[in-house]
Amino acid sequence: MAGTRPTRGATLNAVSSRFALPATEPDGDWLDAREQIDGAAPPLRTSVTVETPRTIINRVGSPDIPFDRSINPYRGCEHGCIYCFARPTHAFLDLSPGLDFESKLFAKPGAAALLRTELAKPGYAARPMALGTNTDPYQPIEAEWRITRQVLEVLSACDHPVTITTKSDRVVRDLDILAPMAAKGLAVVCLSVTSLDPKIAMTVEPRAPAPERRLTAVRRLADAGVPVYVSIAPIIPAITDHELEHLIERAAEAGARGCFFIPVRLPWEVAPLFRAWLDEHFPDRAGKVMSIIQSLRGGRDNDPDFGTRMRGQGPWADLLRTRFQRACRKHGLNSERLQLRNDLFRAPPGPQGELFA
Repeated sequence: MAGTRPTRGATLNAVSSRFALPATEPDGDWLDAREQIDGAAPPLRTSVTVETPRTIINRVGSPDIPFDRSINPYRGCEHGCIYCFARPTHAFLDLSPGLDFESKLFAKPGAAALLRTELAKPGYAARPMALGTNTDPYQPIEAEWRITRQVLEVLSACDHPVTITTKSDRVVRDLDILAPMAAKGLAVVCLSVTSLDPKIAMTVEPRAPAPERRLTAVRRLADAGVPVYVSIAPIIPAITDHELEHLIERAAEAGARGCFFIPVRLPWEVAPLFRAWLDEHFPDRAGKVMSIIQSLRGGRDNDPDFGTRMRGQGPWADLLRTRFQRACRKHGLNSERLQLRNDLFRAPPGPQGELFA
């Protein structure tokens, strides 16, 4: 593993060829003299572009996902997790799923207003709204843009149930909203902790908060009465899998009610990015990692089939499940199934209504 701290996750920034975008090749002769002509390249900076969608609630029809609607306040994610299955969405914007995904971000400041409009539609039936299912709602730019908080304010005012998945301890900033919602049975939070090893964590997830900060957030949420779970997702063979039992133990100590795990998934452009990252940071075991992943995925880099895509298949997947279940039983996790309430929902009267005055 490289000894210096990475500042970004991906080592490549190629534009996807999946949609027949025009390809360009840099002029090698010019590159040889680039620094003499233009000077050293400036450091990669994060940019944020305002996006103005017409709707904000995404309807989800996947049979192996436990929610049917979600909100994504942002496109792209500065955390830079190399394995992120959302990276290919940047290809839809003619941008690279590599470094562009981590540095060219899109924010939706009109999300709360759109949400009020959609919740006020006749016939709307409340079900848990999932935040953080694509990109992290508490990534660094949320500190300035506060779009996730605005969305939570709307959901809270309507007594609408919500689930949050994040890698950031920034979620505790919104305890003033989440704790009262949780007391009504309307909120649950899931913190993702992939590794407890600081060196591995900063390589796999270079701009996400340190693992210990996330576990501290688990404790703070639990102490405030917010049901909290820990996601060990993804498990990367030969890199993080040996930590499974210890992660479950630490989650229980922090007050989590349960855990779940997902073996690493490498859809579309994620697979070549992940392979290049392995070659850069773990050249001593790159072949072994990919061999185990392929054994989990039916001989392929990725298995897109509903059902098996989240669980994996074969002896390695069976062993992971056995280890996971035994550790959870040992620490008393996953003993109950949490159900959020849908019956308290009150439709907003509109953006000028007294509910939002």
